[in-house]
Amino acid sequence: MEIVGVKISDNSKILYYDTNNLNLKINLTVIVNTDRGLQFATVVQFLNVIDNSDYDKVIRIATKKDYLQYLKNLNDAKIALEKCKELVIKNNLNMTILDANYNFDKSQLLFRFLSDERVDFRQLAKDLGAKLKTRIELRQIGVRDKAKEVGGIGPCGRFLCCSSFLTSFDTISISMAKNQGLALNPTKINGVCGRLLCCLNYENDQYVAAKKDIPDVGKRVVVDGKDGKVISSDPLIGKYKVLVDNEVIEVDNNDSKE
Repeated sequence: MEIVGVKISDNSKILYYDTNNLNLKINLTVIVNTDRGLQFATVVQFLNVIDNSDYDKVIRIATKKDYLQYLKNLNDAKIALEKCKELVIKNNLNMTILDANYNFDKSQLLFRFLSDERVDFRQLAKDLGAKLKTRIELRQIGVRDKAKEVGGIGPCGRFLCCSSFLTSFDTISISMAKNQGLALNPTKINGVCGRLLCCLNYENDQYVAAKKDIPDVGKRVVVDGKDGKVISSDPLIGKYKVLVDNEVIEVDNNDSKE
């Protein structure tokens, strides 16, 4: 079974649909049904699947009329965004409106915003609905989502993972930095968004597995019949150093496996 992957926007996740026997090509625009109603989308990939999952069908290949409607929606969303910002200031709400997006038939208008606190936006939604004559949704997002939208360069010198290829965010914990022996300095382990680096998750499983055979730093161990204290370790290469009677001894776990 051939299915097609489409994107609603450059940074959105890929959604998968039955091709509906349409003559689709990469970069062709189509109309699809989503949880937000009809959407104008771009074909980005094709996949052959062997399961019998029930995929929604692509509704149609976008026409010139559809494209013009899409452009009008973008322009109307910009106008709606300014109106929303005016109402936020008028109502003295502690929120930063990031963007506005209509679905294709304009039956729903989504506003995304940043805020450091929970915001009661019920009155704002009512006022917007009355002015714009459509169903309003306001969605609070995090600073990681904002970084994904804006993009930038990470401390590694490469484009941010979130704006390059990540389509969702995994939970990142301080224990991941500890597992990798990193200094718990916010300037070293936080990304440009101010949250823990997403890449801490990439090698965490390997570090956890490697550390199973390596004693923790500070632990007392016996080396050559003498008691000592582990002062450093390098789990990935299977070595650690032990202080024994003012002498540093390096232990290589690989030797015991030969």
